[in-house]
Amino acid sequence: MTLTIGACLSLSGKHARFGTQARLGLEVWHASNGALDLVIEDDRSDPAVLQASLRGLSDRCDILLGPYSTQLMRKAGDIAAELGRLIWNHGGSGDDVEAAHPGHIVSVLTPASRYAEPFLRHLAGAEALPVRIVHGEGSFGRQVAAGAEAIARSLGIDTVLLGPGDDLPQTAGEAWALFCAGAFEEDVETIKRARALPMPPRTVCAVAAGVREFGQALDDPRGVYGVGQWFPGTGSPAELGIEEPDFLAAYQDRAGVLPDYPAVQAAASAAIATHCATAAGGTGRDALWSAAAALTTNTLFGAFKIDPHTGVQLGHQAALVRWGSDGLAAV
Repeated sequence: MTLTIGACLSLSGKHARFGTQARLGLEVWHASNGALDLVIEDDRSDPAVLQASLRGLSDRCDILLGPYSTQLMRKAGDIAAELGRLIWNHGGSGDDVEAAHPGHIVSVLTPASRYAEPFLRHLAGAEALPVRIVHGEGSFGRQVAAGAEAIARSLGIDTVLLGPGDDLPQTAGEAWALFCAGAFEEDVETIKRARALPMPPRTVCAVAAGVREFGQALDDPRGVYGVGQWFPGTGSPAELGIEEPDFLAAYQDRAGVLPDYPAVQAAASAAIATHCATAAGGTGRDALWSAAAALTTNTLFGAFKIDPHTGVQLGHQAALVRWGSDGLAAV
C-alpha cells in the first residue's frame, strides 16, 4: 500500500520557527520511508490559509497531519470533523483541542495541563518555593497555567496565578520561583521583567526555555529550566519508526543543528499514522481510529497511548531541561 501523507505547517508567519523544524523532521522521516509520498503546504500561520490548504490536502492525501500551534490545530480539528476525516495532532497540546472531536483527532502530545508537572515535582523535592505562575495571551498558556496551579497545590506548593503584563507580587525576604507559560516572546519578556526586580526569582522555568533558540533570546539563560515535549535521551528505544540516534544525525546533517521537539513530534506522528494504516489495512477514519485506540508503543518521541474514547494522549510525558554553561541538558 503506497500512502500519501499531507501536512499543513507554518513555514512562514509567527509560527515559522517551529513549523520549519516540523517540516525538516518529516523530511528526515520520509527519507527512511521511500515508498511513501509526502506533501507539505505552508499555512502561513493563518487559520484562513490553513482551512483552504487542509481541504485541498484532504482530497489528495490518505493521511492528514495537523499544523503546529494550538490555535491552528483547533481549526484543523473542526475541518477534519466536518470532512469526516481523522487528523494526527502533533502540534497543538491544548486540552480542549486534544478532546475536541473524538474519532477525528489522535494526539501524540502531552496535554497542556500536564506540561508543568516535571518541574513542579522537581521543585517540591528540592525547596518547594512559592511559585508565581504567569500565563500568556492565548488559550494554550492559560491551560498550562491552570494545570500548573492545580498540580502545585496537590504538591503543597503555594501559588499566585497571574496574567500577561501583571505585576509580579513580592514579599520582603521571601524567596520565590517563577513559571511562565505563553508564546515564546511572552515568556522571554516575563523572565526579563522578573530578573530586573529588586528580589528576582530564585528559580525560573518557562515553556520557551525548552527549545535551543531560547539561548539566543536571553542574555544569560544559565540556570533557567524549560519544559517541552521531548529532549534528546529522554525517550525510550523506538518500537516504531526511526531510532533517535539515526534521526538526530540525519537532521543535523540537513539543518546544521540538533532538532527541538517540534521536529521529533512530527516525525513520530507520521510513524504512528503509517503503522496504524498498515495495521488497519486502509485509511478510512473508523479503521485508523480503532488501530490508534488499540496501540500502546514507543517512538523516538517517547510513549504513545491514547484515551480510546477521546483521543487525548495518556502515555507521553513532558521533559524537564535546564540551561547550563554548556547549553541545554536534561534534568
